[in-house]
Amino acid sequence: MKFTRITVNPHQMGEVPCIRGLRIPVSTVVGMVAEGMTVEEVLEAYPDLEVQDIREALMYAAEALRERELPLVVAG
Repeated sequence: MKFTRITVNPHQMGEVPCIRGLRIPVSTVVGMVAEGMTVEEVLEAYPDLEVQDIREALMYAAEALRERELPLVVAG
């Protein structure tokens, strides 16, 4: 999968993945959605973002989780 809206700059934000070179980390956007904010609310909070930025941030997060195993509590 190719991400065209996610950037990592060694001279910006400590190489944290951001949206389109803006100082808006992917994790911030994903966290806002996870907390229940609507796309419209995220766009209102960050007017420089576009709907596609939010979608790609979520896709990036999903892909990052596919690449590693996280510790989970086993129900039993």
